[in-house]
This record gives sequence, C-alpha cells and structure tokens, in this order.
Amino acid sequence: MKIPIGMENGHDTPMAQRVMTAFPDFYIGATLFRGDLSIHLKKEGLLPVCTFLKTEPDLDFDYPIHITSVDDLGSEKDRFELIYELFSIRWKRAVRIKTRVSESAPTIDSVTSLWKGANFQEREVYDMMGIRFNNHPDLKRILLPDDYTEGYPLRKDFPVEGKGWRDTFEFLT
Repeated sequence: MKIPIGMENGHDTPMAQRVMTAFPDFYIGATLFRGDLSIHLKKEGLLPVCTFLKTEPDLDFDYPIHITSVDDLGSEKDRFELIYELFSIRWKRAVRIKTRVSESAPTIDSVTSLWKGANFQEREVYDMMGIRFNNHPDLKRILLPDDYTEGYPLRKDFPVEGKGWRDTFEFLT
C-alpha cells in the first residue's frame, strides 16, 4: 500500500497488527495521520472486521461516530472511499476503517446489524453519493425527495449549478 504524503505507516500499531493477523485476506494496510489510525481493507472484509472490532472485549468499538464517503473521481481504480469512524466508549479510543467501492458496482455490506446508529448515516451516503448498502433495513432517501432522479449531489461530476430543476421554482420577490 502506498502511504500518502503527510501520513505515516501505521502497520506496526497493535490494533493494525491484530486486524492483519485475524483477517490477512482483507487487510490492505494502515496509516497514521496526527496520531489517528486508519485501517484499510478490501470491501469484502468490512462486516467481518467491524464485527471483530465490536465483539472483542478488549476492543469493544461500540459507537459508530461517523460514516461517510469520498469521491476520488479520476484518481483511483475504485472511485469511492468509505470511511467508518468507530469509538470505544469503555476504552476511550478511536479507529477509522477505510475501504473502496467501484463506480460500476457501488455496493457494500451494511453495518446496521452491528450498530443501529449506522442506519441514518448509511442512508445519507446512499442519498448523496449513490452507494448502496446490502441488507440495510430501510435504504431510502433521507435528505432529498423520494422522487428525486437527478443523480447524486456530492459526486464530483454532479454539476455545481444542479441539473436544471432549480430553474423551475417560482421565487418570491
């Protein structure tokens, strides 16, 4: 794994070593940025690794702080990066799990079976970026109207001015 400029290799951290040892087929690498650990995985490993991080008593990542995505249009083989920021309330530590999905198949397993709080966060990623979550209990739009068909507003190829629908509103003067 190529370490981006400004980051350090986090491969030797105890948590990265545990994930690599337990899931060698899914582990890609680890990075550190200002002391924050990110573990990079193949997308097939997301649910098994998250289950491990939640259920191991000495890890106990019981709180999904944030689930988001990044559009790396034109710069990566797999266009979309998903980022899961997890926190252990008991042990007062955090970790980021990062994985990628392709533009042609933007799907990944849902983590709502582990954390109910992931429900709305996954729905927001779906609504804004178009990434589908397998086995999500209620995958539908959360910010845009149900009948919205103009695309996904947070993708980098979405026009800054929208796709013309804004011009159909009557404005009060």
